[in-house]
Amino acid sequence: MKRKTSMKRRLYVLLGICLIPLTFMMVYLLVLMNSFSQRYDFIVGNITKANAYNIVFKEDMDYLMYIIAVNAERAEELVDTKKPHTMINDARRSFGELYETAESDNAKKGLRRIIKSLNILEDRVEEIEEDALVSGSYDINMERLDLNIRVLTELIQEQIQDYISYQTRVLDQLRLGIRREVVKAIVILSVGLVAVLLIAFTVSKKIMIGITKPIQKLCDVARQAGQGDFRVRTEDTDTYELAVLNDSFNRMVEELGKLMEDIRIEQLNLRAAELKLLQEQINPHFLYNTLDTIMWLAESKDTRQVVKMVSSLSDFFRTTLSKGKDFITVEEEKKHIQSYLEIQQFRYQDILEYEISIDPEIYRYEMLKLILQPLVENALYHGIKNKRGLGHISVFGEKEGENLIFKVKDDGIGMTEERSRQVWQLIRGERPRDEESSGFGLFNIHERIRLYYGAEYGLTLKSAYQEGTEFTVVIPCVKN
Repeated sequence: MKRKTSMKRRLYVLLGICLIPLTFMMVYLLVLMNSFSQRYDFIVGNITKANAYNIVFKEDMDYLMYIIAVNAERAEELVDTKKPHTMINDARRSFGELYETAESDNAKKGLRRIIKSLNILEDRVEEIEEDALVSGSYDINMERLDLNIRVLTELIQEQIQDYISYQTRVLDQLRLGIRREVVKAIVILSVGLVAVLLIAFTVSKKIMIGITKPIQKLCDVARQAGQGDFRVRTEDTDTYELAVLNDSFNRMVEELGKLMEDIRIEQLNLRAAELKLLQEQINPHFLYNTLDTIMWLAESKDTRQVVKMVSSLSDFFRTTLSKGKDFITVEEEKKHIQSYLEIQQFRYQDILEYEISIDPEIYRYEMLKLILQPLVENALYHGIKNKRGLGHISVFGEKEGENLIFKVKDDGIGMTEERSRQVWQLIRGERPRDEESSGFGLFNIHERIRLYYGAEYGLTLKSAYQEGTEFTVVIPCVKN
């Protein structure tokens, strides 16, 4: 037995094949970009911080120390005399921070030189400040300004420029490294993307074939079933949803096959019942007796009665055969009953009276033929003939809502409660039937109505001993 996998799971597998590698690629790119960005920001930050002292530190320091050296008495009025120390401390702190975060020995070495020069500069600044107020030391201070301060600030500026130059080279190396990594990432991602696409294409093709092929087979089998071949069956598949669909289809086709067979059998039974009913209507005893009556009337030269009897017999069989049609109008069924009763009343005129009261408004409705006449015949032979004296048969017909209601009533011998129950069981097919009994004909009528119109329609019975019997027929309204 094949292991079945749901479509949902297969689609999740395909989604995982696409998303997981792509997610890894995206993470790889983000990590790579973040690493490059951090290194770039770090180097640019170092260059920016160092460059801040490269531009103005020398000029500001030289100017401040010059004012202090030549105008010692008025220096505090002209400049901030504490600023040189502040500038040196700020620079030393900044380059100390750069030293702490430096990644290479060359960078640390250059920063140590800068810090050392700043310390020496601080000492020289203090010497000039101490000797500035000593009289007669102007030339000495100017010499110290030239040889110590200006030389040291020049040196510090050169050292800062060396550091910036070094960081610029590192930045250029980083750029080249980024370029190499980007090329490498492009190659890796391209190969990975092609691999993902190939795998996704292979898996999706397999999934697609696994879905479309069984569906196509199911369509072919459904087409065959639609053409009436209910022996076809779909094949098993490893897709859970399609397996359920195939199994349901197979059971449906099997049930349809059984149903069609049952319908065929019902149709055969219906035709057999109709044939039996038709044979009953063309009863040779009824025909012989009627022809004997016609012959007797002819011998008596009662031509008027002969014509009437022949006309009634002709109408009776014309409606009975009705060119093979299954349905006739209510009016035609009424004429059929009337022809039959006219013939029988001539034979049983001492014991038979009849009344036909069918609403003319329902004449144009269609009904299944040979429904009412067998009930009239049953009323005559099993009701009126078994009663002493004159009997009466009444036939009524009217429309109630969406149904046609017909009643065939006689005041004949009737049936006991037990016999009425047995006949009702025969009509409903709940007990074995003898084809020679009246119950078989009544069963045929009831079964034909149910087969043609539905189980909610049919024949009902009400009878009382010594009072008579009443049959009620209910069928739907169908316009001609």
